[in-house]
This record gives sequence, structure tokens and C-alpha cells, in this order.
Amino acid sequence: MKYEIIVVGGGHAGCEAALASARKNHKTLLVTSNIKNIADMPCNPSIGGPAKGIVVREIDALGGEMGRNADKGALQTKMLNTKKGPAVQALRFQADKITYPKEMLKTLKTTENLDIKEAMVEKLIVTDGKVIGVELEDGNKIESEAVILTTGTYLKAVILTGSTRKSSGPHGEKESRFLSDNLKELGFTIKRLKTGTPQRIDKNTIDYSKTQEEKGDSVPRTFSFDNIVYKEPKDQIACHLIYTTPKTHEIIKEHLNESSMYGGYVEGVGPRYCPSIEDKVVRFSDKERHQLFLEPESLYYDDIYLQGFSTSMPNEIQDIMVHSLPGLEHAKILKYGYAIEYDAIDSKQLKRSLETKIIENLYTAGQINGTSGYEEAAGQGLIAGINASLKLEGKAPLILKRNESYIGVLIDDLVTKGVKDPYRLLTSRAEYRLLLRNDNADLRLRDYGYQVGLISEKKYKEFTKKKENIKAVIEILKQTRITPKKEINEYIKQIPSTPLKDGISLYDLLKRPEISIENIKHFLNLDYSREELEQVEINAKYEGYIKKANKEAEKMLALEEKKIPEYIDYDKVPNLASEARQKLKEIRPTTIGQASRISGVNPADISILMVYLRRND
Repeated sequence: MKYEIIVVGGGHAGCEAALASARKNHKTLLVTSNIKNIADMPCNPSIGGPAKGIVVREIDALGGEMGRNADKGALQTKMLNTKKGPAVQALRFQADKITYPKEMLKTLKTTENLDIKEAMVEKLIVTDGKVIGVELEDGNKIESEAVILTTGTYLKAVILTGSTRKSSGPHGEKESRFLSDNLKELGFTIKRLKTGTPQRIDKNTIDYSKTQEEKGDSVPRTFSFDNIVYKEPKDQIACHLIYTTPKTHEIIKEHLNESSMYGGYVEGVGPRYCPSIEDKVVRFSDKERHQLFLEPESLYYDDIYLQGFSTSMPNEIQDIMVHSLPGLEHAKILKYGYAIEYDAIDSKQLKRSLETKIIENLYTAGQINGTSGYEEAAGQGLIAGINASLKLEGKAPLILKRNESYIGVLIDDLVTKGVKDPYRLLTSRAEYRLLLRNDNADLRLRDYGYQVGLISEKKYKEFTKKKENIKAVIEILKQTRITPKKEINEYIKQIPSTPLKDGISLYDLLKRPEISIENIKHFLNLDYSREELEQVEINAKYEGYIKKANKEAEKMLALEEKKIPEYIDYDKVPNLASEARQKLKEIRPTTIGQASRISGVNPADISILMVYLRRND
């Protein structure tokens, strides 16, 4: 049977890619080595976190599934950084490792135009530089017009504990042995990367009296803009905080050479921003302790995830390490930590649409592109699914800009800068983070979701009404003035805030740091949703900063509008620095803006390039 789009891999990237393609009415096949592992969370039992939580909101705004699914499987919900400004606030949920994949599989199975096949893809079928299908392990071939690779950590995967190396994917699953060799033969540069996971502890063997309870928020939170709460705050499960001890550090230092990494058994490059506990003790030797979280994995079993304690030490050493921790002196380890190595491609060989530069109609998403994290994978998968569909429809790809979304920042970083170690999205990577907030993801991206056909008319009308309401409230507050009457000043002093000396609009009053939208309700009946009023308050308080950020973004957008011809011969551009010439030839940026973000391309090189383009226009 022939399909329009084949998605290889059933992880978070694969699920979003397949759903996007099928929902856009393209006959889609999702091929996975084990249907039981679809949407699996082999590592952390959480969705979201700094920057990552905003990506989940962006996925939902565009019409993806991760946010809705996380809401269904939430064990605990929490807004991070609430004492800081809105630019760094983000949601983080503990997600049930049984419910999350179960609900995602249900969604996949009930989606029209989508078939699921349990098989291992061994190679791509390529003709005249264009992918036309895949070949399975059993020799069967399936034709398609486009292929999306979302292979996660399975390409030539090796599990490492101490000096032991075992060819295996997560959970002891069969690894993909031949696909990365096929990609190499087709011209892709293959990188070797590494990540790791900590122990799972039997919750019944933990002494919680020696831990610090960490509860979720007392108000309902949702990733999805559908705002359906599946678990009330009172029913949520607590996490617990502990710290490593001097004894822990002593054990690690004493047995350092027995770990896979420090014993010289690791080939791949590990994640800089999610280091193993050995790495933490060595790299941050000045730290007396490191925080660890005891996180529940599911309502259906007793495993507790020991967040922050990933390791590749031998099992017998892990026993000693775990028992040195407060509350875990008699803990039973249900699953030991390990490191996993796997192959990935050089992400600089991708276009910003996530189509590869080497093979037409071949797209890649997730850890095969050198990223880490469920959220980064899902965001890429959604964009790959959208753009593969748009390509088949003869339409221009959806390219999200750096001032529009964290997904745009992520993809631009990947294709422009590449990765040396597994890429983790951070708030600091976004230069326009005040514009890319948790609260406004739908205002930034829902129009795109509607345009590409992933947002229904009903949802889009609700969104349009929300925008109208926000605009209406702002106008009401600007038009409504209060004067320094005694009763008004008495109320303002109680807040407490400085009494009025002159008349002032409620909008300008709201700009005061200590004044909230709840205070404004004292003067007006504002019968609007919490989300709408939140937008009004943020717009008022950060108006000046938002205008400044938008001006900076406009300068960047002007450079993005200056296109670089695909056929340009950089060897004919005189006076370019040799490093700039080499990097431009390698990455082949599509705009001056993208060229300016390439490491090794200096402002002088950009000026030279712009002069050359004007002369040859």
C-alpha cells in the first residue's frame, strides 16, 4: 500500500508528526518497533519546565496534542518562577507514565487517515535524490511521497553501566542497527551522543520523614488552552526534596573510574545541562550538596523517580550511593540508572522547515536532530508533520521566527549553529523572551494553527473572541478615570499604594507594581476570564518593555526579509573571511538574518555579503 507520509518512530516527535499529517487529510503511516512504547517517557516523568513548558503551550496553540495529553495524565501541576516576571514563568507537570501513553495511543488509533504498523525500518528508498519510501527489516517496502524520521535514542543504541556495554534501546528494547549506516551512505554526517537516567525507588522503602514535601499549586493549571482540568489541586500527589550528603560525594569520588564516563567506556557526548551525578560532583566540586527530587511516576505502580541522580556506575555502587541519601538508607532500587549512547545526524544538514538538504521530502525531528527532552521533540515533530504536508500540497513551509516562538528559536539554533552535545532549550537562548511568554502562546501562534488547518472553526472563533475581549478591557481601562476622592485614596492606601494627587486612568493605575487586576475590579465590574484579565495586566505593567522588545525584533525581521539566493557561490564573494566563507558554504543560510547568527560569521562579513547581493541583484 502507498502512503502520502510515513513517520518512523512512535515517540513524542513521531506522535505529533503523524497526527499533524493525518489531521491535514494526508494518508499517513506511523511505523514503530513496539506499539506498547508509543509516547513512552523512558526518563523523567514530567512535562514542561523552564522554556520547555512554553513549548508545550505553543504546541497546543498550533493544534498539537502534547498539552491536552499532559492535562489528562497530570499527577501534579506547578507554575515555576511565580516570584519572577512573566518572561521566565513556565508550567511543569508530573505526568502519569501509564495514562500519558495510553491516552496518546487512543488518540492515534481514533484519528482518521492514520495507520500504525509495528516494524523496524532498516533503510530509506531514495531515487534521484528524493525519498520515495522505506524498507523494513523483513525486506518489505512501503512507498510514500514523504518520510519523517523520529527515531529517538534507538539508532545503534548502547546501554552502559560501569564497564558493561549492551546493544539495546531504552527498557531493553531492540535497537535500530542499520538505519544510521544507511543515512551515512546517503551523505549525512553522523554524530554519537549520550544521555542517561537515574534509579527508580520503591516508594514503600522511603523514609519520607527525612524529606521535604513539595506540593503542586493550589489553583488549577492546564497546558492546553481548552482549559479542561482533569485533576483538582486537592487530588494531586506531592513530590519530595532531598540533598546529596558528603558521604554521597565521597563514594562517587572513590569509585569514579568505575563509571562508564570516567572509566573511558563512553564514546558519545553527554548533555551539558543535564549532567550525571558523577559529572556534578567533579565539575562542581565547590558545591557541598546537590538537590534531588523524589517524583512519583504513576498512580498504577510504586516507582519513584530519583530526579537529579542519573549515573552510569555499576549496580553495586549505585546501591551504596542511593543508601547514602537521607530517607533512602533502606531504599529498594527497582530499576538501576544507566547511560545510553545513540546516533544522530548533524542538524546543520537541515532546512528551517526540517526537511533535509541532502534528500528531498525527507524530514527529521527529535533526538535524531541532536536535541534532548520530550518537549523539544514534540515541537519539532509537529513542525515536521505540518511542513511535510504543506510540501505535498505545493505550499510554502511554516517557518516560525525567533520572536514568535521558542519552537522557532529551537529550530533556528539547530540548523544555524548545530549541536556538540544534546541540545536543551533554555530561557536564556531566546533574545525576545518577554515576547515569548507562557500566557500568550495562543496569541502568538493560534493564527498559524488555523491557517495550516489544525485549529477548528469553533476553537478559532473562541480565540478571536478572546482577542476582542482583551482589546475591549484595555480600552475600558484607558477611558475610565478616577480622581483623588477620599474613599478612593483610602482604598488605595490599604493595598498599600501611594494615594492619588491627580486624576488617573485605571490603565495607568494598573501599571503600578503593587496594583493588580483584582484591585482594579474594586472600581469596575470586569466580567471576563482569568486569562483575558491576565493579558490586560501584563500588557499594562510591561508595556514599555514589550514595545522595546518589538522594536528590536523589527530590526531582526528586516534582516530576515533579505533573502540569500539558493544558488549563490560564496567563493565568488570577494573579501569574505575564510572561516565565514566555509561556514556559509556549509550551512547555506536562506536569509541575511540567519547568516548573521552563524558562529564565525562576523558583522564585517555580513556587510560584505549584503553589498555583493545588491550588486548582483
